[in-house]
Amino acid sequence: MPTRFPSASDLPAAHPASPPDRAERRTVGVVVERRRVDNPWIEARWQPVLLVPPEPERPDWSVVAEGPDWSRHYAGTAEIALFPTEAENYKHNLDGGKPCAYVILRPGGPTPGMRLLAVTVDPGEIDTHAEAGDDVIEPLALPIPLVLWMDGFVARHHVERPFHKRKRDRADTEALARHRGAERPRHG
Repeated sequence: MPTRFPSASDLPAAHPASPPDRAERRTVGVVVERRRVDNPWIEARWQPVLLVPPEPERPDWSVVAEGPDWSRHYAGTAEIALFPTEAENYKHNLDGGKPCAYVILRPGGPTPGMRLLAVTVDPGEIDTHAEAGDDVIEPLALPIPLVLWMDGFVARHHVERPFHKRKRDRADTEALARHRGAERPRHG
């Protein structure tokens, strides 16, 4: 089993190189658990349980462990991308005490009927997926090598922005008076 989370530059190129965007990327493998439930409408509950180094030779959705009412599957790989413009969000994730990655699964697709949609460390990105309704979103503890990578990225790209309280615009009372006067009907 691999012991590290490779950067995108470590992996063979799947598509032509795009212009440099100062983003950094790491590839992770995701282990998902399928557990039978006692429910007339659904057969099982899917839940991401672990981030692991990617295993390119292992087929997606292959069983890695199983018991009487559960099985764990290697769901496949996903890329975690860090962008300089989102460094504030990553800092909040790190400062929260338990840095995590959010794994997003979406029902549908071929067997087993679930697909790995994405993995992100940006808590702000989760809001858009939470509105989808059927997506399974699970925060998982971020492995130490990824915490260190993200911490270094934040150190290089985060810019502290001072808080400025906005002042309300003062109403132009004379303009309001003229405007109100124009609305009155004239009788004559």
